Amino acid sequence: MEEKTESMAISKKHRQKAQTQTQEGRRVSVVIPALNEAASLSELFSRLDRVAVDQKYRMQVVLVDDGSTDNTAEVVAAYEPTFIESIVYIRFRRNLGKSVALSEGADQANAELIVTMDADLQDQPEEIPRLVNTIDEGCDVVSGWKRRRNDPLFGKKIPSQVFNWLVRKVLRSPLKDINCGLKAYRREVWDEIRVYGEFHRFIPVLAANRGFRIGEIEVEHRPRKQGVSKYGASRFVKGVLDLLTVYFLNAYRYRPLHFFGVLGGFLGILGFFGGVYLTTLWLLGHAIGTRPLLLLSALLLIIGVQVVLFGLLSQLQIDLFHKTNRDRPKASIVRRDFERANTT
Repeated sequence: MEEKTESMAISKKHRQKAQTQTQEGRRVSVVIPALNEAASLSELFSRLDRVAVDQKYRMQVVLVDDGSTDNTAEVVAAYEPTFIESIVYIRFRRNLGKSVALSEGADQANAELIVTMDADLQDQPEEIPRLVNTIDEGCDVVSGWKRRRNDPLFGKKIPSQVFNWLVRKVLRSPLKDINCGLKAYRREVWDEIRVYGEFHRFIPVLAANRGFRIGEIEVEHRPRKQGVSKYGASRFVKGVLDLLTVYFLNAYRYRPLHFFGVLGGFLGILGFFGGVYLTTLWLLGHAIGTRPLLLLSALLLIIGVQVVLFGLLSQLQIDLFHKTNRDRPKASIVRRDFERANTT
């Protein structure tokens, strides 16, 4: 009951703060990673301009050019914003990936509320106010859910459905669409969570693991009009490997011995029982020297011991790291200071 009351109080505080900011002009940073999407940028900026004036946002747009080879820079330079306060253009000299682009964009953002979206106009800028309103209701991260995907069936739709199913099962995530690029975050989420590789899609899961409140709303998804999709089979494979990495980091980051100990113990037990079985046969007078099970049992025992020792060494390294740095696993906290009222 106390937890629910505190949550309601925090939510009310967020709404009051949002109302004050709305009267003054709500500051919103929109971070857009782009790779050869020049054909869509003018329309995207124009629609963001309309959102800014309709919602009275003090909007900053951060476009991160992830090594494009088209005329992205020229299109950005030619656009003159009407209601957008500023457009920040960042260009990577080579392609570094979406996670790096989003992280750099978040670093350059000047608002407490950060919205991320793709540049291909499949996600609609007009959905931004709904994301912002959900944040104001008390969420720290809001992810879009593309219930009706307008993508090729075998090229993107089925792989995305399979991947989302794996994420829900492996990470026990309630989100229906982890792949949606349209999301909104409070700034502290990006301050605490750093991503690399293809980890950007897992930010809501990583945030939930640190205690942030996560929400999801259905958003409209339209067919791609310009450019070429960057999604392919290799990205799906990388996503599955990253999924396993996130699972391991969430579950065993500070206790690797729990993982390697169980795995090594299981292998060792298999080898032990194989040895017991062979010993019984030998005592009964059967020859066991040429049986493949003898070699297999010995290998399982040796590998099991090595895996357990590897887990022990990993645990000792983590313990030594925290002692050397006088550090501990950092908690995600919300701090509020209350000063004593002056009665004099």
